Amino acid sequence: MLIIAWIIALFFAANIGASGTAASMGAAYGAGAIRRRWIALVLVAAAAFLGAVVGGGSVVKTISGGIVPSHDITVEITVLILASACLTLFISNLIGVPLSTSEVTVGAVVGVGLAIGHVYGAKLAFIVSVWLIMPFVAMGIAYLLGKLIRVLEPKLSNVSAAARYTTLALTVLLVLSGCYEAFSAGMNNVANAIGPLVAANVIGVHAGLVFGALFVAIGAMTLGGKVLETNAKKITQLSILQGTAVSLTSATLVLVASLFGLPVPQTQATTMAIFGVGQSKVGRDIWRQDVVKRIVKIWIASPVSSLLLSYVLVELVTNRNLSALWVVAAVIVFAGLLWTFRRMRARQTSVAQRKSL
Repeated sequence: MLIIAWIIALFFAANIGASGTAASMGAAYGAGAIRRRWIALVLVAAAAFLGAVVGGGSVVKTISGGIVPSHDITVEITVLILASACLTLFISNLIGVPLSTSEVTVGAVVGVGLAIGHVYGAKLAFIVSVWLIMPFVAMGIAYLLGKLIRVLEPKLSNVSAAARYTTLALTVLLVLSGCYEAFSAGMNNVANAIGPLVAANVIGVHAGLVFGALFVAIGAMTLGGKVLETNAKKITQLSILQGTAVSLTSATLVLVASLFGLPVPQTQATTMAIFGVGQSKVGRDIWRQDVVKRIVKIWIASPVSSLLLSYVLVELVTNRNLSALWVVAAVIVFAGLLWTFRRMRARQTSVAQRKSL
C-alpha cells in the first residue's frame, strides 16, 4: 500500500502540473509573448518548482490535517484520497479543460471525512466560501484593468523606436508575470498531491514538497500542452497588456491565499480573469462560447465527483459496506442517461443543420 500511495501521489503531482500549473502561462502564450509552446512549459515548470519548495508548507498543513484529523488518515485512506482526486483530474487533462486541483483534492478529503465521520466543518465552510468568492474577485479586477488597458493601448501604438522598446518591455513583463503565476500555483497546488502522504506520516513536509514539485514540473512539460492551448487561445485573444493583467491578478490572489494556508482554485482565478478581460472587450458575448460553458460545468462537477468517489471507496474498502455499490450504480445510470440525452440532442442539431443547408 505504501508503494501504491507513492505512485499515485507522484502521478497526481504530474497531472497537477499538466492542469493548473500549465494554465499559468496561457496569457503570455495567447498574447504571443512566447511563440513556442515548449518554452512556455519549461518556464512554467521551473517557476512552479521554486514556488512549491519555497512557500508550499502552509497549504500542506491544511490538506494534511486542517479538514480531516490527521490521526484518521492511514496509508490505505491516503491511497483512496489520492486515487479519487487523481482520476478526476486525469480525465479533465485528457479532454483539455483546466480544472482546479484544490477542488478535486479537498472534495476527496471531505468524502473520506464523511465516510469516517470526522470533518472540520467550520474550516471547510471557510475554504468553500473563498472558492466561491475569489474567481469572481479575479474577474472583477481583470475587468477593471481591461477597461483601463483599452484606454492605454492606443497611446502605446505608435511605431516610433521608443514605442518598440516599450512593446519589448511589456512583453518581458508579461512573461515574468506568467512565471509569477506559475510560482504561486506551485505554492498552492503541490500540497494537493503530497498533503495526504504527510498526514499519514509517510514523508516530511520539506521532502514531500521537493518530490511533489519535481513531478509537477515533469507533468507541466509533458502533459500540459492541451490545457495551455485552451487557456491561451480558445476563450479570447489577449494583447500583451491584457495578458499581464490576467497573470498579475490571479497570481497575487493565489499567493495571498497560500500564505494563509488556503487551497484555492488557481486555475479558476486565471480563467475568470481571462473572462473579465474578454468581457471588457466583447461584452457578454464571451459567455456564449461553448468552451466557457464546458469549463463551468466541469468546475461544478469535479469536487462533487471526487467527493462521491472517495466516499464510496472508503465505504467499500475500509468499512466493508457493500450498500455503497448502490451509489455507484446510481451515478453510472445517471451518467449514462445524461450521455444518451446529449447524444440525442447532438443528432437532432446535426439533422437540423443538414436540412437548413
